[in-house]
Amino acid sequence: MTTGQEARPDAGPAAAQDLLAGLLARPWGQVSPSIYETGRLVSLAPWLKGHDLRLRHLLDARRPDGLWGAPEGYMVVPSLSAVEALLKVLRDGGPPAEELAGALNRALPVLAVRLPGMTADALPDMPANDLIASALIDSINDHLAALRELPSSGLDPAVLDAPLGRPKDLDGTRLATIRAALGAGIVLPEKVLHALEVAGDLARGAPAVRPGSLGAVGASPAATAAWLDEHAASDPHHLARVFLETVVDDHAGLAPCGIPITVFERAWVLGILARTGVATNVPASLVQGLDDALGPVGTPAAEGLPPDADTTSATLYALGLLGVPRAPDMLWSYETDTHFSTWPGENGFSVTVNAHVLEAFGQYLQAVRRGEAPPAAAAGRYAATVDKLVGLLCDRQEADGSWTDRWHASPYYATMCCVVALDRFGGEKGARAVQRARAWALESQRSDGSWGRWEGTVEETAYAIQILLSDTPDITMWEASARIRESVAAGCKMLPAADRPDDDGADEWPALWHDKDLYLPVAIVRASVLAAHRLADQRGIRPDLR
Repeated sequence: MTTGQEARPDAGPAAAQDLLAGLLARPWGQVSPSIYETGRLVSLAPWLKGHDLRLRHLLDARRPDGLWGAPEGYMVVPSLSAVEALLKVLRDGGPPAEELAGALNRALPVLAVRLPGMTADALPDMPANDLIASALIDSINDHLAALRELPSSGLDPAVLDAPLGRPKDLDGTRLATIRAALGAGIVLPEKVLHALEVAGDLARGAPAVRPGSLGAVGASPAATAAWLDEHAASDPHHLARVFLETVVDDHAGLAPCGIPITVFERAWVLGILARTGVATNVPASLVQGLDDALGPVGTPAAEGLPPDADTTSATLYALGLLGVPRAPDMLWSYETDTHFSTWPGENGFSVTVNAHVLEAFGQYLQAVRRGEAPPAAAAGRYAATVDKLVGLLCDRQEADGSWTDRWHASPYYATMCCVVALDRFGGEKGARAVQRARAWALESQRSDGSWGRWEGTVEETAYAIQILLSDTPDITMWEASARIRESVAAGCKMLPAADRPDDDGADEWPALWHDKDLYLPVAIVRASVLAAHRLADQRGIRPDLR
């Protein structure tokens, strides 16, 4: 874990301005590369510049056990993608054959044992993971069958003769339905296009699919590469090809899961900085861009994705904090009898989406009551919605005081989102839940002062500090308990110095956010680090106060 122990943290305006300048300088967003997505480019677009670099990255990124990705079920999708890509290169006769065979001889037996021993429920709740796993297992087994016909592939006979089994309850039915629809020329929902690559050859030049104005299909390099047919791929001016080349140029030859993430990144960064008092002199173009992104049913996280309640509510909340309140009525289209869904028809539930929706309604209702927004005929409905969401979040709190969520691997992110919303808009009921969450954060701190699910991380430590210090900024260090002050001081020692944003080790921070693969939205996490420093500074808590 990168630390800034020798430097006094400074969450002042200069660091925030550097972060805001980065949003403008890289308007598509700052996202970590993905093993899954990079593997898909190796397999689907070997003609794309940087192929050898991507192949080398896959070989070098192996874990000690020969697989790829994070612990537990998070290894399935990246490992299957890397294995399928290496098999495709080996089958096509590409070098380095001996090294490829060695990596496959190590990985395939491990997967052959682990996959059938898993249930579908053991896969993390991530977009399209059932479709991706089914498609890649089929493709891997096809490659193994073809390689058995070659005189020598370098693969062990036992590996060639052992096709991969599926996790229990993963029968491929949903994948077959999507492929049949695409083959019939049916227009697929936008959220499905994000994983268009699962359709295999049916995706190539599919007439029912059209790239967006930036050239992306489904805001995904893999989906875009899967759609490009031979004619489009050979045209250096084709928008989709230009999109792929731009993405790999911006990511040292590799590929992230979702790109661009313009609205998502800006809404989260501006909201975090404004909420904690870090943001100053926010460029008008950033605020205007968020405002312009809102349509009748809100905004998507990126071009090629459907509008969603999460990005919409985060955008509304950020605008309200920045003095541009917008009525949250567009969020009604995501309401169900029990909660707000990420998008209509969502198969799942997210506490963080509902926490962000609570912030959007609560913020606007306060603006109306203060006279900062026009009187609203729906004010009574806003208040009822706030009460509904407060009760929902409190009911979803775990027995230990934490929350977990489908959009992030760490309970510290989910807990921070719920604590921040309940602390400001939850009243007495919310305050009790916040107290329990703080107790959990204190008890789960690691001996070195950090926090983390698998290991101590900068990101999770920044969230834990916000959990402990989330209440109103005029609190003094004397009003916080001695234990909280000591805990926060120890945690701040594990954070990079806020005044060195370009030397904070972000390239080594683990990816914890859910997409098809785990990813790291770098600017958002940097904003969270600044927020943690700022909250500690406001209370006079310094790393040397342990």
